[in-house]
Amino acid sequence: MFERRSLSWPITLGVILIVLLVALIVGWGFLTVPNVIERGGSAFYWTFLTVGTTLLILVLVGVSMYLALSVKAINLNRRQANFMDSVTHELKSPIASLKLYLQTLNRRTITREEQENFFRFMLEDVERLDHLINHILDAARLERKPTAGEEEDIELAAFLQQCAEELRLRHRQVDGSIVVQVQPAIVRARRVDLDMIFRNVIDNAFKYAGDEPKIKIVSQPAKDGMIVTEVTDTGPGIPFRFRQKIFRRFVRLGSELEREKPGTGLGLYIVYTLVRRMRGKVRVLDQPSGTGTVFEISLAGRVVEDSKDSAGETKPSRVEL
Repeated sequence: MFERRSLSWPITLGVILIVLLVALIVGWGFLTVPNVIERGGSAFYWTFLTVGTTLLILVLVGVSMYLALSVKAINLNRRQANFMDSVTHELKSPIASLKLYLQTLNRRTITREEQENFFRFMLEDVERLDHLINHILDAARLERKPTAGEEEDIELAAFLQQCAEELRLRHRQVDGSIVVQVQPAIVRARRVDLDMIFRNVIDNAFKYAGDEPKIKIVSQPAKDGMIVTEVTDTGPGIPFRFRQKIFRRFVRLGSELEREKPGTGLGLYIVYTLVRRMRGKVRVLDQPSGTGTVFEISLAGRVVEDSKDSAGETKPSRVEL
């Protein structure tokens, strides 16, 4: 799950920089010997000047590359520290809650109604832990690329409706809080990959859309053979300067100590990685009017021929969940 990189590249770059620096020092010392330039003539002088300038440029380029690697490593360390803070909080909170409920059940005699409430809260904590562990495992599985035999044709309309309904029930939202408007289409992918993509995006929509979310999922074919799915929420939106950063590993906006919503900073990274692997695109847009965010996901697919009317256009289906 954490970024695994070989040390050969920075070590090789460091050795090259040392060799170039030694060559420059030796050359400079050689030039300080009396009458060396006079004996070598103008050709010798210009050759040495050219070689020295080239070595100096290479050293400057190497130092710049090392600086870029260092900044990238520092940013990764910060994101990993942010991830550790969020995971620690996500683990500690439900465990402390479960411990409290179990101690209460063990030490006190409570009514039947209180027992049922305790069991419900304990089940919610267990589901929260299960969701966190699955998220981390999903991120770890990204390194394993799918084989051809694992992919299948998936009917997108039924898949999105099922996914949206399950997440609505999980977030305990009322009927009508999500609208799915999908034109029948087929996407070839691993079902587990498609599930991780849309579950993370729809889950984020419910999470940040407020107490009374209004979420809309619209899927339709594009002219370039792609199926474009938009997941729209009514949340506060994402500032433009953060719209590329949110797809990086461990990135979450704000401070972990002040955060109200649970998460690990891996969900959108999983989405971005899987969509790119499927040769698709994902981007963040503003709502046409009002506040909110639109996640646009483009995946290769085809329209279901049986869904076309006499004019050759596909007929969208609209479902309120």
